[in-house]
Formats: sequence, C-alpha cells, structure tokens
Amino acid sequence: MKLYSAKSTFQHDEAHAVGVLVANLGTPDEPTEPALRRYLRQFLSDPRVIEIPRWRWWPILYGIVLRTRPKKSAAAYSEVWEEDGSPLLSIGQRQAAGIRQRLQAMNDRGPFVVELGMRYGNPSIPAALRRLRESGARRILILPLYPQYSASTTGSTFDAVARELMGWRWVPELRMVGQYHDEPVYIQALARSIREHWEREGRGERLLFSYHGVPERYLLDGDPYHCQCLKTSRLVAEELGLEPGTWDVTFQSRFGNEEWLKPYTDETVTELARSGVKHLDVVCPGFSADCLETLEEIAGENREYFEESGGERLSYIPALNDRPDHLDALAALILQHGQGWREVDGGRDREAEQRRRAETAERARAQGAES
Repeated sequence: MKLYSAKSTFQHDEAHAVGVLVANLGTPDEPTEPALRRYLRQFLSDPRVIEIPRWRWWPILYGIVLRTRPKKSAAAYSEVWEEDGSPLLSIGQRQAAGIRQRLQAMNDRGPFVVELGMRYGNPSIPAALRRLRESGARRILILPLYPQYSASTTGSTFDAVARELMGWRWVPELRMVGQYHDEPVYIQALARSIREHWEREGRGERLLFSYHGVPERYLLDGDPYHCQCLKTSRLVAEELGLEPGTWDVTFQSRFGNEEWLKPYTDETVTELARSGVKHLDVVCPGFSADCLETLEEIAGENREYFEESGGERLSYIPALNDRPDHLDALAALILQHGQGWREVDGGRDREAEQRRRAETAERARAQGAES
C-alpha cells in the first residue's frame, strides 16, 4: 500500500501547468432532507465554523440540529433550486469557465487549468485538486471566493487544501489569495452593479450592505472579517459618492443563541420600515455568487419583514455572479498573485519552451545510456 498518491500517468519530462482552484462554500446535492443532513453534518462538524469543544458540540449537533434543521433547510433550498441545480453551483461553474477562458486567451501566458471546488459537498476541494494534478499542474493558486477573510471561510479552505496535499508525494508550489475586500477592480465592479441596478429599477431611499454574520467573539479573538466588511462598504459608498446617513452595514444568517456581529439585518430592515423608509436597496458584497442566503433570506424573508413593518419595496441587488467585469477582476487577481511564476509573468515562447524540454529529455536519455 502506497502512503502517498501521485499523478496516474506521471512522466518526469512532462510539461507543467499552473492550476487555479476556484473555491466556494458549497451546496447540498439536492433539496431533500437526507441530502441536507449529509451537507449540514459536514459543514457543522468543521471546527473552523463552530468553535466549540467537540464534547459540548456533538450532543447538540447530533441530538438536536441534525434532527430538526435538515427538513427546514430542504424546504428553503427548494424555493431557490433551479432546473440545473443549486444556484451557487451553476454560477460557480460559469465563474470557473469564464476565468479559464480569460486566462487561456492570454497567448503569452500559461498554460492554465482551472477547477471549481467546494469546501462542503460536491465538487469537493480534494477532487478538484486531484483534477489539477492530472492536468499537469505543478504550481497551484487557490482563489477562495470570499472577498473578506474569515477563519470560518478562507481559513477553512486552507485547512481542506493542506489536508489533501498531506497525502501527495509531490507537493506543488502553492499560493493562496487571502482576501480582496479592498481591491479596486472588485470595488469598481460592485459599484457598477449597484449603479446599473438603480438605472433599471430605480434608487431606494437607503442602501443596506448585508454580510454573513459570525459570532462576535471571533472578532474579539482577532478575526479581521468585521473590519474588512466595513472597509468594503466604505470604499463602495465612496465610489458611488454616497452621503453619510444614506447607507448602513448589517450582518445576517446568525445561528445559535450567542451574540453575533451587529447590527442584525432582519432587525434593521424592520426598524427602517417602521421609521418611514418605503424603498430599501440591499446588496450583499460578501457573497460572490447568489445562493440561499441572498435569494431566500434577503430577497425572500427580509423582504417580507420589511413589507410587514410598513415598507413598500425591498429591492435586492444581485451578487456579482458571472458578470464580465467580475470575471475580469478575478482573472486580474489571479495574475497579480501569480507574479514571479514564469507561466504567469508572460512573454513566454512556447515553441522555445518545447524545444528546451525536448533537448533536456534527450540529454537525460543520453546520460542514462552512457552510465
């Protein structure tokens, strides 16, 4: 039995490529109770997500959560499920294809191979990394689609990558994008998407930046997520020329009984409606692709809260998804973080590279024959 795995058709003189792993959180295989139970078991067993000692958490997870939550979550997923499956997965596949197309179109760079991997569910991060290895990737860049860093998202992605590579014989050169919350191309794409939404749908009285929440103690323990969310919002507001008092930052999707980052989105939309705001716009800059938390929670549940409290219209501004400017920004981010790798820096003469490899292989064979 081999302790370490390797490429199935490995050759010492084969050409190498740069692999790009585009990673996101994940999704169940289908909107059913058994599928949600499998997905939630994997997701909520991650100590990066639930930072509670296992002896305390396991009875809660297996005795309560996995007995009650899958049915409710399956019903919620059914409301957003599309003909081709989960929105997060279908959008992620289009994002990976768009990035691949942009990188391959740069004839003086490459070759690049791009794969999509989900931290939980399928296609998994280990499977995506193995596909990159089979494609000849000797350098791999990890792009977690989380603009703002959190240990529970980006940190967990690194854990999954490292755990898989621990079993490889030839560990590739590795780089990882930690965050891009203040990258100008990302900020500009967000601002442009908001302007275009206003042009189509009209502009609301207030703009709400809603981010996925995390327990407040994560912030107190040194997680930069909260600060990066605030910075993203400020930079977008400046790009749009918004006046103070016309926009707010809130946090959604809390779980459990402890204090999470505040203010809470659901309480804020209710308060704004009761205060007389009739038309509210909501954007979720922490989500690179629309998913359950944006489509069902914001565009569904929170719209109902707003209207039930006296508001007339909550307008959800879609995530950047596979917008061309978003894919341009992500491709640019990959090139920026790949600087120093000759495949990325450009100016590469592929014919000369092939001749060099052939000459090197010939010399190696001759040397072997002589010995």
